[in-house]
Amino acid sequence: MSQTTIQGQSGGNVAEYTVSELSGAIKRSLEENFGFVRLRGEISGFRGAHASGHCYFALKDDKSKIEAVIWKMTYGRLKVKPEEGMEVIAQGRVTSYPGSSKYQIVIESLEPAGLGALMALLEERKRRFAAEGLFAEERKRALPYLPYLVGIVTSPTGAVIRDMLHGFTERFPTRVMVWPVRVQGETCAMEVAAAITGFNAFGIDGPMRRPDVLIVARGGGSLEDLWGFNEEIVVRAVAASAIPVISAVGHETDWTLIDLVADARAPTPTKAAEWAVPKYSDLAQSTDSFGARLSMAARRALQHSRTHLKAASRGLPRLEDLLAMPRQRFDACEKRLGRALLANTRSHHTRYVRVAGRFSARPIMQRISLCHERAAVLQSRAAQALRNGVGNRRRQLSSFDKLLTTLSYQSVLQRGFALVRDGAGRPLRGAASVAAGERLELEFHDGRVEAEALGGVVSDKKDASAAPSQAQPSPGLRKPRNRGGSDQGSLF
Repeated sequence: MSQTTIQGQSGGNVAEYTVSELSGAIKRSLEENFGFVRLRGEISGFRGAHASGHCYFALKDDKSKIEAVIWKMTYGRLKVKPEEGMEVIAQGRVTSYPGSSKYQIVIESLEPAGLGALMALLEERKRRFAAEGLFAEERKRALPYLPYLVGIVTSPTGAVIRDMLHGFTERFPTRVMVWPVRVQGETCAMEVAAAITGFNAFGIDGPMRRPDVLIVARGGGSLEDLWGFNEEIVVRAVAASAIPVISAVGHETDWTLIDLVADARAPTPTKAAEWAVPKYSDLAQSTDSFGARLSMAARRALQHSRTHLKAASRGLPRLEDLLAMPRQRFDACEKRLGRALLANTRSHHTRYVRVAGRFSARPIMQRISLCHERAAVLQSRAAQALRNGVGNRRRQLSSFDKLLTTLSYQSVLQRGFALVRDGAGRPLRGAASVAAGERLELEFHDGRVEAEALGGVVSDKKDASAAPSQAQPSPGLRKPRNRGGSDQGSLF
């Protein structure tokens, strides 16, 4: 007994697993024993979709909690999106995540826990949107009186679009543009929101002109059937629309969140068509009535103006009376004007005589003469400076010419040196570059002489014990003639 206990403690007979193997075995056990389950609980810790598109949260009740995940593709197909605190019934597979050693449910479908849950969710959204001011009356705009183009967001195959087109035909034939969408199902909310946004993206002019008013229409149905028009994406698309929107979803007793945010809510789609355009007969009658009132008002205004003009003309004075006083003033001014002109001329003449004696051209001529003298002095200085500059440049050029002559190799040749070139005319700088039999060219100060190398390079090492005067000439080259009794040094 004691031996068995000791072996059990030491693990001698127990199978050994890696961490990955044990996690995988637990994962397989969970999936095989539970598989597909239906789970009811409250959503906790939901913060929206992750950057990857997946959703991570938990389902809990009053005692326990289980982690949950919705993959990106499944989340896009959900009819009801998860929200924090929402009680739901989830269907999915139980599995584990080996990376953190925890089990979870991978949700395949999601639905509210009964009709009461839908109503609670609807009321919660209604309170939230109302707090944001999306339902405020001051945001709602007036519908255009006579729209040029009406945009309709609805299903193109239902009875709704036929009833609306019939209503347009009876009241006021107008241009209609239909954006086909699904009005029920998983993609309903996304398609309706995309249609509203798409209509707003049209330009004011062009082949695809922006409608003057939008109608979002659908027939009646249950709360689940109309749920797509309660989604947040649809509500915010209507709130952001620059085009006035008429909501015509369901019957008069039905209501959705889009009814509260739209600029007008029609009880039926047919009534929405009647609200969008005026009745042709009423419009024609109103036009005739306004035309008659305009003609009557114009005649009355003309008669009143004519009567007022006659009364005003009787109170006006005669033309002769109006011109008599100005004529008299003009005659008086004419008499004074002649005398004033003579007096003014004499006054100016007197002033001219007084100042004429003070004017003389001598100061001006003196100033001109002084300027001429200064100009002559400056011209003389400029000429002298130019001559000095030219002389300095000449002396500098002569100095450079002497320096060039001194540094030229021709002056070296004048001192008894020679420049050695090979047969191609390239200067040779050392004996190592001369081969036996190679033709050479020797340049002296007074001409050039062709020569031929007799042998290879001869070492210039001398016996340390020998006197400098006992150095032997190289057998490879002819010994140059000693001029002036001194040895010839390097050319460079």
